[in-house]
Amino acid sequence: MENVEWRNQTTITEFILLGFGDLQELETSLFLLFLVIYTVTMAGNILIVALVVTDQHLHTPMYFFLGNLSCLEICYTSTILPRLLASFLTGDRTISFNGCITQLFFFIFMVTTECLLLLLMSYDRYLAICNPLHYAALMSSQVCIQILSGSWIIAFFCSTVITFMMAGLTFCGPNKIDHFFCDFTPMLKLSCSDTSLIELVDLILSFAIILPSLLLTLVSYVCIIATILRIPSNTGRQKAFSTCSSHLIVVATFYGSLIIIYVTPKAGTAGDLRKVFSVFYTVLTPLVNPLIYSLRNKEVKEALKKAGGKLADLIRR
Repeated sequence: MENVEWRNQTTITEFILLGFGDLQELETSLFLLFLVIYTVTMAGNILIVALVVTDQHLHTPMYFFLGNLSCLEICYTSTILPRLLASFLTGDRTISFNGCITQLFFFIFMVTTECLLLLLMSYDRYLAICNPLHYAALMSSQVCIQILSGSWIIAFFCSTVITFMMAGLTFCGPNKIDHFFCDFTPMLKLSCSDTSLIELVDLILSFAIILPSLLLTLVSYVCIIATILRIPSNTGRQKAFSTCSSHLIVVATFYGSLIIIYVTPKAGTAGDLRKVFSVFYTVLTPLVNPLIYSLRNKEVKEALKKAGGKLADLIRR
């Protein structure tokens, strides 16, 4: 009983995000760097969404998923970067317990949704290239909306379960999170409660959702590549590969960073390395996605030219 009372009295109400360590002399440079990244990320993804919505030629399943990916990246980036920018600007690295739990919820929600969305995008390309005769029937507008809604619902469920369990843990100190945002593992290390149950649930959800998503995505692209290699003409092969090469780059960057983060040790120099790779999938991936899709995609480039022409006409008037 006394132990319980002591825990209640010392339960912490805020955390300190250690970020990238004691780099006070670089805070201004880091602030400007991440501010530019955030601005470009928001502008690029908003542009992709606007093009997909306004251009009739982009009203296809592939671009429907691409528009949703851009919406996801906007929310994903906004979950982490504004708080990081504020800490660079003010020097205040504290975040309330409720604020940290909220950030964790949206982070898990967005990561899980992105895994499922990348799976849907790979499945879309698989049907388009490996089963083109049935593509229109299998990927109708209704089907796209249903499977996308299912992905968001599954991600919401996973995030709610993990966040609810995390909020129920006791944190008696220390309150320093060795990361630049409220991530699952660094938070769990600070709890003075028994964390075996939440770790088990996290493992089960990972094996039930994240791992199958990765494996099915890889299988889809293996089938796609095998089909492309059987196309007799070079022109046909190049055209088919161009429709999925941008997806492959995004998948490799996102999952590559996640795998490196969760297989490396959690302390010392390796812990710092985890932070660096966390920047890849939380900051750089949302930044490069619009660039990859716009620079490597003929339809997006044509839509961008049309939109630029219309804007130029409006300015002249």
